[in-house]
Amino acid sequence: MSAVAARAAAFARPRTELSVPAGPVPERVAGHPLSLGRDARARLGGAVRALLDVAGLDGASDAVRLAVLVLASRTPSETGVVEIRTSELGRWIGMSASYTASDVVSGLRRSGVVSVETAEGDYGQDDGLRCKVLPLWAAQDVVGHPLNLAKKEYATLQRLVEAVMAPGWTHRDGRVTPAGLIGTRTGRGAATDRLALLLLVLEARETGRVRQCGGAVDTKRGRAAATVARLLGCTASAGERVLERLEDRELVLRVRLKTASGLANRSRLMVPAVAAAHGRAVGDDVQEGRAEALEPEFSDPDDAAGPGEAPELETEPQVSGVPVADVADAAEPDVAAALHTDHPHLVTPVYSLALSGGFSGVGRGSEGRRPERACVGEDQAVDGEDGAAGSVSPMAGGGPLRGEQPKESSVDERGGQCAAGAGAGAGGRPKAVGWDKAQQQRRVGLPARPALQVALGPVAGLWGRLSGWQQDQVQAAAEAEIKRLEGLLEHQGGGPRLLADRLTDRLKETGGEALVDKPYGWLIRRGLVQRQACTDRRCDDGIRLDTGADCEMCGNVIHVRRARRAKLAAQIDRELPGLGDSERRRVLEERLREQVAIEAEDLVWRREQARAEQARRGAARAAAWERAERERQEAAAAEAVRQALPCEDCGRDQAAGLCEACDHRRQTETLIGEAGLLAAAGSADLSDPGDVAAATAGARTAIGSGIAAAWEEFLQITDVAALEADPEVARDAYAFTAFETARQAVQECQATALAMLGQTQEAEAEARRAFKAEQGRPWFQHNPTGADAVAAATKAADAARERVAGYLLARRLEQLREQAAARTKRAAAAPWADRLPELAVRPLDGDAAGAVFA
Repeated sequence: MSAVAARAAAFARPRTELSVPAGPVPERVAGHPLSLGRDARARLGGAVRALLDVAGLDGASDAVRLAVLVLASRTPSETGVVEIRTSELGRWIGMSASYTASDVVSGLRRSGVVSVETAEGDYGQDDGLRCKVLPLWAAQDVVGHPLNLAKKEYATLQRLVEAVMAPGWTHRDGRVTPAGLIGTRTGRGAATDRLALLLLVLEARETGRVRQCGGAVDTKRGRAAATVARLLGCTASAGERVLERLEDRELVLRVRLKTASGLANRSRLMVPAVAAAHGRAVGDDVQEGRAEALEPEFSDPDDAAGPGEAPELETEPQVSGVPVADVADAAEPDVAAALHTDHPHLVTPVYSLALSGGFSGVGRGSEGRRPERACVGEDQAVDGEDGAAGSVSPMAGGGPLRGEQPKESSVDERGGQCAAGAGAGAGGRPKAVGWDKAQQQRRVGLPARPALQVALGPVAGLWGRLSGWQQDQVQAAAEAEIKRLEGLLEHQGGGPRLLADRLTDRLKETGGEALVDKPYGWLIRRGLVQRQACTDRRCDDGIRLDTGADCEMCGNVIHVRRARRAKLAAQIDRELPGLGDSERRRVLEERLREQVAIEAEDLVWRREQARAEQARRGAARAAAWERAERERQEAAAAEAVRQALPCEDCGRDQAAGLCEACDHRRQTETLIGEAGLLAAAGSADLSDPGDVAAATAGARTAIGSGIAAAWEEFLQITDVAALEADPEVARDAYAFTAFETARQAVQECQATALAMLGQTQEAEAEARRAFKAEQGRPWFQHNPTGADAVAAATKAADAARERVAGYLLARRLEQLREQAAARTKRAAAAPWADRLPELAVRPLDGDAAGAVFA
């Protein structure tokens, strides 16, 4: 085999697997939405193309274009107005309600193709839509226009769109309408895939074959991809990605035919659902053209190379239970034919002992693993023959061959053999001391907890093969995983079902319980473990745990990888234009490995940076905590020192610099002074110092009288003997009473001053202006003297009067404080000989309290 053929064999894998029919081809189903006649297909196809070719849709997204077609299919022929909810339109095009409201509806408005009237929902969003497809409605009654559709043609188009992309419904009576062919495809690129499938259905003949575009096409992509690209109006690479996604869902097929020489020749693009709707099998058209599919040659250019696979086909229905006819071994549609036979990579190679040299592991299959027990090779048959001659495949793990029925459990048989070997002599393996106890504690059935019964139901057979200790470990791991899954779900109770689905999928990957030779290790390390394909913690093997849909993050990762591969391929084409296919593939793989190595190195560097940053932040947090603790301790020490200070006024110990009684006394003096200023500001002439002094003295006298009256009332309701026994308590009580009385007096003086200043000329003038302004409001102009107008004007006048009074009070208080500051400055300059006689006649602070008990 040449080097080129060997490399082609290494990268070859089948592109599409065609199913063999399981029975006779069913007859055509009458009235199937996809079984369009030639005239109906041409009529509807022309209408769809005419709508997509409207000038307003140039540059519009596929979601907007598909929304136009959906609205057109649901258009009533009488009114032309479609009423639909935004969320329902999003389900038809495979997008979310938020994306439909923000992008699709706005795109419809900008295009001018659809007139949109919206009805707001509870939160101001565009909830209801009233749409009219303007070109469709304008073409009514225009003879010969492709958009002049009859009522039955509207109905046929609607049924066709429903069959292709209906989202599916659950009716109130319990009936379920299933989704269309691609109705379950949602998320990124869903609108493009739905639009492509609809256009392909309209282009498909009764045999399901789609007529492909002519002319020169990109040989790397293929004519089928170019056909899809021209239908969508996109590039060939984008058309190929769309075609691949449709192939993955088995909605379209690419079939490569053979010539008489066995080389690949023509390729055909087919829609199996259309052929099934017409009662024809997919292979009919291929068999008529003497088609025999080639074996695969090369892998998809967007994916990594994989080993060759055997071209065996499985019998599987394609659409609605209709089996697909035999189309043997489909070949890769986009590349040249292979010049050698491709061998299946899963076949166990058989080596000759003479060629291998007798090395250990040869002859045990592709894995070359050791036997599970030493006693396996030492067992002898009853008839005296060597037991090795009757040994079974290592894949069976010591069990019967395929098709045989074991007489007893293979586990018990192996255990008995090992026990016999151990008891025969010193050559046997000794048992662990706790083995018998662990086997005796084994539980045959699943745990009694319902959640665990649901979760571990798919692996009940493996559970019975575990020891008691292993069952306890698996149960604890399952309970922890169920709890973690419940934390990922919005609604509680779905964790056991998710874990059961995961175990079912893992068993399918393994091939069944019979191929699990070590159930404990398989359950702990593979079955119960979530495998995140991306950084999203809700991802498990590319599936979202909370929604069950495909993981969008994984799709982004795949998109980035394919974009990187395409970028490197384009770079190689520019730098090395003369390379052959095999050499180009080799260079591409080398550069991909280099790029992956660079990214891995960058990932390691970023992780180191993240760890360093995390350590730095931890050190900063520790330093901040230490600093805060030190400041707290310093503040506590300073507070303790302050609390130990004596009172500045009376000298009481442990008073924090000022005792409560002295503090109240100081505040009372301040309040009395504030009350005097308020009284003077409200009634006195500020230009007359005598008038100001008289108002201030009057306020002081009134507050003094109020303090004396309040103290008398306090003595009447208090035990006087207790106050006489503790003079400190009496002084504190007197200081607090004086403080409360002064505080209330300040509030009363402020209210009195505002009331008096509200009666000044300035306040009255402002009130009159506010009254007239409110009466002149537009809503009162027709009746300015009405009850409502007068009430509103009176309220506005009172507010204006209060504003002016507050402004005047603030100005007068500021003026009084300036005058008081000037007097204090002059009094400070007076000698002590002049000030002492005035201070001598003032009573001491304790005289008033002492006079009470005299």
